[in-house]
Amino acid sequence: MNTLHVNKAAPFELDISNIAPDKSISHRCSIFSLLSDKTSVVRNYLRAEDTLCTLNIVKSLGAEIRDEDGILYITPPLRIIEPPLILDCGNSGTAMRLFMGFLSSCNGFFVLHGDKYLSARPMKRVAEPLRNIGAKIDGRKGGDLSPICVRGGDLLPFDYKSAISSAQVKSALILSALNSKNDMPSIFSEPEPSRDHTEKMLKGMGADIRCEGGKIIIYPDKKPLQPLDITVPADPSSAFFFAAAAAITPNSKVTLKNVLLNKTRIEAYKILQKMGAKVEFVKKDEKYENIGDIIVQHAPLKAVQISENISWLIDELPALSIVFAHAKGVSGVKNAKELRVKESDRISAVVENLKLCGIEAVEKEDGYEIKGGELKSFKARSFGDHRIAMSFAIAALASGGIIEDTECINTSFPNFIDILGKLTRVE
Repeated sequence: MNTLHVNKAAPFELDISNIAPDKSISHRCSIFSLLSDKTSVVRNYLRAEDTLCTLNIVKSLGAEIRDEDGILYITPPLRIIEPPLILDCGNSGTAMRLFMGFLSSCNGFFVLHGDKYLSARPMKRVAEPLRNIGAKIDGRKGGDLSPICVRGGDLLPFDYKSAISSAQVKSALILSALNSKNDMPSIFSEPEPSRDHTEKMLKGMGADIRCEGGKIIIYPDKKPLQPLDITVPADPSSAFFFAAAAAITPNSKVTLKNVLLNKTRIEAYKILQKMGAKVEFVKKDEKYENIGDIIVQHAPLKAVQISENISWLIDELPALSIVFAHAKGVSGVKNAKELRVKESDRISAVVENLKLCGIEAVEKEDGYEIKGGELKSFKARSFGDHRIAMSFAIAALASGGIIEDTECINTSFPNFIDILGKLTRVE
């Protein structure tokens, strides 16, 4: 067990150009390369535990992977092979759920598993709609928990209305539909639009995916997609930890370089603006996605109520809770029950740890309320969740603190502690 000691920070002004590459896009680069018949070229791939697990799964399915001068060349197999070993997803729900969708339409038998934390996360939300269109999926608790077994084959087209807004569920269903042997299109809809990297990247590769009237219409691929040629931008959800650091530290400013500016990924920065922080977006590129710099500067913060676009905020809400703890008034989050089924129960984890910081926080079924105040020195638990660990490392900048079990940070942001060390002493 790694324990992180973080000291109180002095005011700072910092440019950060080595934010971890985007985790969501890195996962998708690996998986989507299997939909082409040519070599994909991926620059700036995230070299973290979870995304390397995804890359290893792609290799186990028959892809040839070359790593030359930090650039990945991923050549797909002529056909997906049936691996003799369990496919290890590490701590990544994204990997497990997207592979469930992809492999359900591939001939063969596949077993997906992960670490003890991923093994406790629900998979039925993906398994059930896939079973309804002919997929053979099983696992513990009726296919809700891993190990997840998939026997792939021909699937039926679908018209699926998801009860939740989830980019992972949506992506799994899209992948199953693209690889279908039927000529009929499939239709997917959800209560509110979730993050849209899958649709954008696949359309960029030539997939026939249409968005009409709040529905996503997916036509099966008649031929292999074009390969990717992409530079993965910096992850806005990783960058947000340091945006939060600037927002809560008086007389501080941070410039986050070459960050993904997709509108579904910068909602947390928009919330900072509503709270009073100074936030500026400087777009520099828009080939696959909008990419640019984000500048965040401290200003007095006021409370905010959040109940919309939750699927655009789901990864950043733990770090936002730290900002809430510094705002004047009571901030609240509603309609965020999805937080309970992430790497940890993030509603419970946030509230429990904030109370250890001396902050008044109330747990709700679908969110929490946080009264701004003065943080005290604390000792917090990560619950094995990288975002909880990093959020409370940022909280410690205000008062000093200790966070237990921080090995999980390596699953998504291996150089987080190195950057944090530029703001304060870290042991």
